Amino acid sequence: MGVLDGKVVLVTGGGNGIGRDCALIAAREGAKVVVNDLGGGLKGEDEGSAGPAEQVAQEIRAMGGEAVSNSDSVTSMRAVQGMVEQARDTFGGLHAVINPAGILRDVMFHKMSEDDWDRVIDVHMRGSFNVARATIELFREQNDGAYMFYTSTSGLFGNIGQANYGAAKMGIAGLSRIIAMEGARNNVRSNCIAPVAWTRMTQSVPIKDEAAAERRKVMAEKIRPDQPARFSVALVSDAAKHVTGQIFGVSGENIILYSQPRPIETCSKPEGEEWTVQTILSEAVPKMAPKFYDLNRAPPSAQPKQAQPA
Repeated sequence: MGVLDGKVVLVTGGGNGIGRDCALIAAREGAKVVVNDLGGGLKGEDEGSAGPAEQVAQEIRAMGGEAVSNSDSVTSMRAVQGMVEQARDTFGGLHAVINPAGILRDVMFHKMSEDDWDRVIDVHMRGSFNVARATIELFREQNDGAYMFYTSTSGLFGNIGQANYGAAKMGIAGLSRIIAMEGARNNVRSNCIAPVAWTRMTQSVPIKDEAAAERRKVMAEKIRPDQPARFSVALVSDAAKHVTGQIFGVSGENIILYSQPRPIETCSKPEGEEWTVQTILSEAVPKMAPKFYDLNRAPPSAQPKQAQPA
């Protein structure tokens, strides 16, 4: 018995990395899986291939599971609607979407082309919209549905050279939250995860020296794609029906719950008084300044700690 027995799950980007492990683990947990992967390059520059998705589907079938492959792009609404129809025609329904499909076009913002921006936004932000919009009415009608979207610390904290990727990933966090709010009355859940894992995306970062190469070797062993994949599968199961609207992170065996933006300081004027340009600069800004966030990716206190056994 698995936690996804009787469920049908669509996994995008399922031919490589975290998506591949999501598809395999979902199948091991009893799900019937539609494995989607365009089969293109990391930068989205290739035409694509049906090979990666079909290979994963074959692995699932070889271990006794049920799976079909799909090599269309999440950037096309018509293509995503086709994925939903494929799930319903083949397996009789659809209950969850896990959406790690993505590309990278890393470049400093002052050198970023419109194409660099558009391609990344299209796959990540438009792709997330497409998979949600193509399934949300079905999920609401059947009073059962779960999304696991993929955000990133590049959006939550920021990361140099990834303005396109970070903007898309921060947008996904907002999309997921609102889908969760609107879907609550119909048992439609939505969460997102900021994974840290050794995939072809992280492998694309250039190695500068031997020390970096050694760190990369250690990372490959400690932060594997199956770790965030296991979490993603767990969260779309019925056992997690009470969990929605959250932002999680998984790094190795650390499972992280991220805060979400809330007011931390308010400066007010008494009734009848107004802020002026001068008093904003002399009073409000200095009062708020001690709570400003600096340009580091995350303060040391926010770094995940190793979980202790109960």
